[in-house]
Amino acid sequence: MSPSGETIKARDLLRGVIKTAPDVLTLNKGLFNLLTVKPDSPSSIGLMLQRWAQKQPQHTALLFEDRRWTYAELNAWANRIAAVLRAQGIQKGDKVAILMDNRAEVLACAAAVVKLGAVAGMINHQQRGDVLAHSLKLTHSKAMIIGEECIDALQGAGFGPDQQPDIAWLWEGDAEAPEGWLDLRARSDEASAMNPPETARVTMRDPCFYIFTSGTTGLPKASVMTHYRWARGMAGLGQMTMRLKNDDVFYCCLPLYHNNALTVSWGAVMGAGCTLALSRKFSASRFWDEIRRFDATAFSYIGELLRYLLNKPETPNDRNHRVRVITGNGLRPELWDAFQQRFGIEHISEFYGASESNLAFANGFGLNKTAGFCPLPFAIVEFDADEEKPVRNAKGFMKKVKRGGVGLLITEITDRAPFDGYTDKKAGEAKLLRDVFKKGDCWFNTGDLIRDQGYRHIQFVDRVGDTFRWKGENVATTEVEAALNRFEGIEQAVVYGVEIPGADGRAGMAALTLAEGVTFDGAALAEHLTTALPAYAVPLFIRLKAEQQTTGTFKFRKVDLKREAFDPAQIDEPLYVLADRSKGYEPLSAGIFSQIQGGQLRL
Repeated sequence: MSPSGETIKARDLLRGVIKTAPDVLTLNKGLFNLLTVKPDSPSSIGLMLQRWAQKQPQHTALLFEDRRWTYAELNAWANRIAAVLRAQGIQKGDKVAILMDNRAEVLACAAAVVKLGAVAGMINHQQRGDVLAHSLKLTHSKAMIIGEECIDALQGAGFGPDQQPDIAWLWEGDAEAPEGWLDLRARSDEASAMNPPETARVTMRDPCFYIFTSGTTGLPKASVMTHYRWARGMAGLGQMTMRLKNDDVFYCCLPLYHNNALTVSWGAVMGAGCTLALSRKFSASRFWDEIRRFDATAFSYIGELLRYLLNKPETPNDRNHRVRVITGNGLRPELWDAFQQRFGIEHISEFYGASESNLAFANGFGLNKTAGFCPLPFAIVEFDADEEKPVRNAKGFMKKVKRGGVGLLITEITDRAPFDGYTDKKAGEAKLLRDVFKKGDCWFNTGDLIRDQGYRHIQFVDRVGDTFRWKGENVATTEVEAALNRFEGIEQAVVYGVEIPGADGRAGMAALTLAEGVTFDGAALAEHLTTALPAYAVPLFIRLKAEQQTTGTFKFRKVDLKREAFDPAQIDEPLYVLADRSKGYEPLSAGIFSQIQGGQLRL
């Protein structure tokens, strides 16, 4: 492999194949499951949980804080919740929204919903206001399970028993359920723990989860996850790539509304029948303490998480753990070696995938600085960065980049790799590219720039379009622009992502045009945005412009804005930075810019 990891050579693959030899049985099991699972197979997530409960009832399935559940106990817990939901009329095809902080109850509720053949809408508990209301509406839920810690957010979004009396409202918490709510704990304690008969009638083709993604329209979109795609992830990542064993303990500090937790982490665990150790949230200061407390042998990540761990001071305990394999996406090539060497991680199983994508790439051979390979049809095509769309030739067809080149990743839609889409059909159609290489073909547009490393391996480079990634989350510019435009005195708002040295992804920046006679109030704007948006979506930089540039079709032109970023030397307009949220936006001087560039000031 080249030093930067740009291309893969035959000798790299040979070394990778040799490394997998000790795990050939697990690898072959994953390959068998990947090749034999069919969309119409009579199997499901609920049935897999049920089978593990029968096969190894006393084996630990889940750890959370100081609590522990065996497979028999977790299965029975999910069965009791399913019985409560059935009593409220929930049946196959119905939708049930789940809004809670990251805790064991989320997993039990999700398992209960899918056991009935219903769909669990996994709501991001960081959302607020209009964004949360939009997500809840997208689920078209017949019932909603709400954690007591999320009641204020729910009410702020205009939802509750008084506003939507036709929905079954289930309260999950220590406090007594308010009027109009059903106490889920009390009712499930008295419910039957028998396996629901509905589980046997669920097929792989049926939807199981709604996973929310920002997309390019601004507000979240609900991508449809089926049991089939979940099972393929279990086989491809958990069995073929990570090759987990029954005695492994998999630590997950990512939110269960995210596919890296619900599909990748739990799927890997279910493929091996091992243990999931769930954390309420990520903390760089206590991460390795929790790893050691749970005696974890594997964990999941997003790229920024590993950077936070690397930024912590080195300690003699850095290698005092049993972790041998980690899986996730977004690990930058420049961090790969440093992380692996400092913490002594034997196998980094980087992968590529998206909630709505029909394919995934997995680093099955344990190679460095790659998101892995995929045996199914995909292409990396030339991309026009200025127009932010793929290039077509005179005949209207696209052209693949050469090995080592960077382009837009697209994946072919076939019977073996269907596109399950979004709940919004128009949003799903917008992600499709037709007549790509020949008339009549259909491909999924990932919206990602990828490097072709050769031998069907890829390396993630960047996201394109109106969505950028920051703090491990997708940020839709139109969502941020909408929040800015609700602030009095802002006439126009253009949001885009800018690079910060030493940080993954792109930080938010907004170019604002104020109404005539309005004076910029950085403190008030910061207070407004931190209330209206999740923390990761709040822009770190503000640029004031007298007039915005637009294209011939009246779209805001962002190319120059992105290029100039927040450099005072290139910009003769007022610039502001959000270095301290308690103070709000403050003028960005050349000195502060130098501190950001040099890493002395971290945002």
